[in-house]
Amino acid sequence: MNAAGTHANRVRKVVFPVAGLGTRFLPATKVVAKEMLPVLDRPLIQYAVDEAVDAGADTLVFVTNRYKHAIADYFDSAYELEETLERAGKHELLSLIQGLLPPHVRCVYVTQEQALGLGHAVLCAKPVIGDEPFGVILPDDLIVGEGGSALRQMVDLAAVEDAGVLAVEEVPREDTGKYGIVDVGGAHDSAAAIRHVVEKPQPEHAPSNLAIVGRYVLPARIFELLEGTRPGAGGEIQLTDAIDALIAESKVLACRFAGTRFDCGNKSGLVRATLHFAMQDPALAKVAREFMA
Repeated sequence: MNAAGTHANRVRKVVFPVAGLGTRFLPATKVVAKEMLPVLDRPLIQYAVDEAVDAGADTLVFVTNRYKHAIADYFDSAYELEETLERAGKHELLSLIQGLLPPHVRCVYVTQEQALGLGHAVLCAKPVIGDEPFGVILPDDLIVGEGGSALRQMVDLAAVEDAGVLAVEEVPREDTGKYGIVDVGGAHDSAAAIRHVVEKPQPEHAPSNLAIVGRYVLPARIFELLEGTRPGAGGEIQLTDAIDALIAESKVLACRFAGTRFDCGNKSGLVRATLHFAMQDPALAKVAREFMA
């Protein structure tokens, strides 16, 4: 049964940890939230939100810091702009800015007072999530799904298997120190039970080269486990530590999603994503090909 439909464990809420400072994109991110950096004419956060909505979410929980207001402003109504476009008869542009979110979807903003890690950011969403299963999307990872968004694939899998689900993909062995790495016991299925998670292991200590990439479907139990997780390096509460504790008591699957991931947390990934979408646009593909020739 499709979890985005009528299943009892339907994921209705998705958390977006967006409190980071985006230092890799300074000086632009001195005034622009990194999630608002554009890929063509749409910011990264819009791609992430569209994915959540495609997966069946109706409540979007943005965990932000006290200085970042751009995301809330972006999804809020801009009455003066709308009125100006209406008067000018620019109805196509008007529909663009009025269609950022479907009418049934609401945004909730939660402040992360201190930058204490991804686990802490997710824990900040607990009052909004309650006791429901929920999704987590890191907007830096822009994923173009095949046959449905990556999160929808994961939500459906979570419902069928009654399990937590982490998105994974193979990375070069020398890059394991940049990711949470899963141990699936050598399984090569598109969905495999995770035995263990290691945060940023050196290549010689990594149990595999399967990296967790910016998408999670988790039960509410993770909040209690996060509350009991001791801070690690840098005083941060690691989500992977709580997930490892979850694995000890329930089923958590690694999902090799169908689709292409662009790591837009760095400049090369943002360029690749921009070129990808430019090549999908008939008006821009010719320009892109000419430039790259």
